[in-house]
Amino acid sequence: MGDNTLVLGHRVSEWCGVAPVLEEDIALANTALDMIGQTQLWLGLAGQVEGNSRDADTLAFRRDVWDFRNVLLVEQPNGDFGHTMMRQFLFDGWHLAQLKALMGSSNAEIAAIAEKSTKEVTYHLERSSDTVIGLGDGTEESHNRMQKALDRLWPYVGEMFVSDAVDEQMVKDGIAPDPASLREGYDALLSDVFTAATLVRPTTDFAHKGGKSGVRHSEHLGHILTQMQWLQRAYPDATW
Repeated sequence: MGDNTLVLGHRVSEWCGVAPVLEEDIALANTALDMIGQTQLWLGLAGQVEGNSRDADTLAFRRDVWDFRNVLLVEQPNGDFGHTMMRQFLFDGWHLAQLKALMGSSNAEIAAIAEKSTKEVTYHLERSSDTVIGLGDGTEESHNRMQKALDRLWPYVGEMFVSDAVDEQMVKDGIAPDPASLREGYDALLSDVFTAATLVRPTTDFAHKGGKSGVRHSEHLGHILTQMQWLQRAYPDATW
């Protein structure tokens, strides 16, 4: 959860100062800040559970690319504004469903983080849904761009709903939901939004093409970490 919000938060922050209009610039920056704040909570808890004296900053800035466990969707380049908002919508729909399920976690700290994050992500999903609908059902140009973005990003959706041994153990312990259990509600949300946006959902996804990927990152993550971690790597333990 922390790696997802860290990587996507960094991606979204790349729009700061260059968004199409000032209102969107501020909204994207606030979304990025929300996700980085959630990262601090998730990675802080991860470091505490791990017990190796690594705090959230250490986990964010000192791990190499192969140690990250984010879904591939959040790594994908921003592209144009429509592409960014389609990526955000596809993630937000899953993210909110996951957080709502985690509010019932047997782990009280996970449940508390999920409850706090749900308030922010509810807004994220509302905004990204409205934007996808507005652009999809807008001009011919905006519609074509949104359909192209959906076609480009759809292969990464399936990964969010496929289980591995860790997921199965957490389900048994009541810590987290079965990823597959979130798919029905997610598909219903997408159906409503894409119908309103006059967009056509592709018929196949990543999960249908071979299951959960054994490779937990793509070439994009290396580029992201080069940007995000350079200061800590150049000046370890620097303070100011």
